[in-house]
Amino acid sequence: MKLNWNMPKKLRPFYRQEINTYHESMLKGDLQHAWVHLERAHILGQPYPFEHTAVHFKMLLFGVRTRNGKEIIGQIPRLLVGGIKSWAGKIPVGNTGGANVPPFKSMPIPSDLQTIIRQANSNL
Repeated sequence: MKLNWNMPKKLRPFYRQEINTYHESMLKGDLQHAWVHLERAHILGQPYPFEHTAVHFKMLLFGVRTRNGKEIIGQIPRLLVGGIKSWAGKIPVGNTGGANVPPFKSMPIPSDLQTIIRQANSNL
């Protein structure tokens, strides 16, 4: 079992860019684009407890802001156990993190994110 603590330094800028683009899209009122970037941040941050939990908190807030009861209720258990599963290395790889997908289902990782993850994890 692999215990994860910190996101690799090479990966952090890509994670932050997804979060920044999420915030920019929210400010513009482009909810669909904002959500896509939260999902991408989730894929990048999922193996790391702090980043994983932070994305689920943002997803919860997104649910509150959009008055989406399904998202609000779906994010609560993810917030409670997501970071623990990251720390223990027991995540469904590629899962986008929203209440619209099963929480334990692995999903394909977009090819651009695969490349980013592979490069960030080489020569740690």
